[in-house]
Amino acid sequence: MINYFIFGISYAFAAVIQPGPFQAFLFSNSIRNGWRRTIPLVFAPLISDLPVIILVVFILTIVPHFVLGILQCLGGIFLLFLAFKGYKSLSVVDDYNNQDLSKYANLFRAVLVNIFNPAPYLAWSLIMGPVLISALTESMKNGIILLISFYGSMIIYSSLMVLLFSAAGNLGPRVNRILIVISVIAFVVFGIYQLWSGISRFM
Repeated sequence: MINYFIFGISYAFAAVIQPGPFQAFLFSNSIRNGWRRTIPLVFAPLISDLPVIILVVFILTIVPHFVLGILQCLGGIFLLFLAFKGYKSLSVVDDYNNQDLSKYANLFRAVLVNIFNPAPYLAWSLIMGPVLISALTESMKNGIILLISFYGSMIIYSSLMVLLFSAAGNLGPRVNRILIVISVIAFVVFGIYQLWSGISRFM
């Protein structure tokens, strides 16, 4: 039991500190909207990963390989869209804290980022999926402990990252612009990478 708990909190740490589309999205929102409006977004994986877990554990192993490629292409397009939105927002950087974007709209975007992010699919098919099946084979309790330790730790780690990003964003408009440019570049890089990875699966 303890080994699944340790695995959950350790793998969550590795997943959170690994640069990726979801981390870039949290970074961008922390700079624009502050930590109070961004903290709820760390719960997005709880929503988006449920179909991922079901897909990977029960379906993804038997469907054609190109399905992941399609998801990567869609994710790449969505990330490029977010990069464009970030670029457009540079002209109103001083009014970021007054933006009236619905928290539900932001959460929806965060869920979309994670759904189109191939990392959860790869993680669950190659790492977490086999471990979860092993834990459930031993006992339902072990499976529950693994899931709670993993997602609980991920939420805590992501919340700490949001607080750090937000603190950096409070250093003034000029610093805000620089940080937003960094987030836009990150979206573009991850978007192009996902598009290329997705297209490569069809070659």
